[in-house]
Amino acid sequence: MKLDPKQTAVVLIEFQNDFTSVGGALHEAVKGVMTSTNMLENTVELVRQAREQGATIVHVPISFAPGYGELPPEPYGILKGVVDSQAFVKSQWGSEIVEVLSPRPGDIVIEGKRGLDAFPSTNLDFILRGRGLQNVALCGFLTNCCVESTMRSAYERGYQVLTLTDCVAATSQEEHDNAIAKDFPMFSHPMSSADFLEALSGARELVDASRGY
Repeated sequence: MKLDPKQTAVVLIEFQNDFTSVGGALHEAVKGVMTSTNMLENTVELVRQAREQGATIVHVPISFAPGYGELPPEPYGILKGVVDSQAFVKSQWGSEIVEVLSPRPGDIVIEGKRGLDAFPSTNLDFILRGRGLQNVALCGFLTNCCVESTMRSAYERGYQVLTLTDCVAATSQEEHDNAIAKDFPMFSHPMSSADFLEALSGARELVDASRGY
């Protein structure tokens, strides 16, 4: 596979302190899988090299007003866990993007994510299409929740979807492994961050060669 960097977005889902950092409201729940995959360090290196190759970095944080008025009065499932843990409250440290992945000039920060899928309540689709970004590489939290929901939605919208298996994490190894083994191949091209970067660099080399560089 060869991926034109100019047509490729690396989409970072919820790399926020409440997940990534010691003291974050949900960090204890995900730190085991984060450690097993080395996902934060892998993602930092992925983003560095993808930027150098010319790919677009897209940050998709989730946040809620104090009191979670955007959600039903009695949320259930994963969103109940968010409310119960008081996670991702606007303007608080926990909702901030982790410092090692702070947006850089040229990055895009998507606003308005309130649910699991990154598309419905945001302008993500509008921005990707407007910039001609046909390839969508997904990283982030949770492997079997927001990453998978966004993956399915991107697939149905006609994007070429890639899920980077060493740049995602879930609340248990079993859920993480099952999603990658059973669900990811149905709606995406699962691959490591190293294989993704190789696909980017391979396409770049072809373009350079055609221009006589």
